[in-house]
Amino acid sequence: RWRYEFGMDGKKGSRSTVDVPLSRGNSRVSLSAFAYVFSELVQYCQSQIEKGEDLEKRLLEAGYGVGLRTLELLCFREKGCKKEKSVIQILNFIRTVVWKSLFGRPADDLQISHSKKNEYYIYDEEPIICKYISQPNSERCAKFAAGIINGILDGAEFPCEVNAVRSKEKVVFVISFSQKVIARENS
Repeated sequence: RWRYEFGMDGKKGSRSTVDVPLSRGNSRVSLSAFAYVFSELVQYCQSQIEKGEDLEKRLLEAGYGVGLRTLELLCFREKGCKKEKSVIQILNFIRTVVWKSLFGRPADDLQISHSKKNEYYIYDEEPIICKYISQPNSERCAKFAAGIINGILDGAEFPCEVNAVRSKEKVVFVISFSQKVIARENS
């Protein structure tokens, strides 16, 4: 009650930080700063593991936390807390709004698998995460973005598994939804 009657400075009638709208601020970060912070994250994860597969798992976990927080922030900013109900809507939200917020541009494409009903693909031809990473390791580092997607989808109650695969000059994020999501979608 104190917080609503009095502002954070203690004066009656002044606005509290809860009442101030979220500002968009300057959302641009230099590529070199991003590359430095991301390389530090990868080096930290490498120092904590014994095998290469564990690095992928650590990057997925780190991305998962970022995804949960990103969903929360972007829901308040972009959608006014409106919950997406269909798989296509939430994937399109990730491909456009989330990708643009995190990486400065929308992902290149979203496709539905023709062979499996529960699989979808998000394509990114120039992933910023892999920009300064050599070819064999770029797929490993793309697991961070796969973790972000997984965190967003789990936070939005679309349980799934997300994997990042390098295909020619692009990274493909393979999203396999649980059968519960597909049954909910079909009903």
